Amino acid sequence: MRIIAELPHPDCKISIFAMNQKFIIKFEQGTLEQSYKVAETDVIGGVNGVFELLDDTFIQAVLDSFNVMRASFIEAYKRYES
Repeated sequence: MRIIAELPHPDCKISIFAMNQKFIIKFEQGTLEQSYKVAETDVIGGVNGVFELLDDTFIQAVLDSFNVMRASFIEAYKRYES
């Protein structure tokens, strides 16, 4: 797997990898991460097509998912501690 691009964003780290004819889009925020895989053949324009896919609406949905993930983990950890 090799990194082919990074997309600057103030709220998370966005990295794009290439592996086995797939693009892997990884979002990281603190200790949490989300990954999405898409076949290279499903994206027109290579990595530039991936940048087009990552519009503001999608990135906001990813950020919302991070909030849900964080809350779920905090609740699980509270149950674990008690």
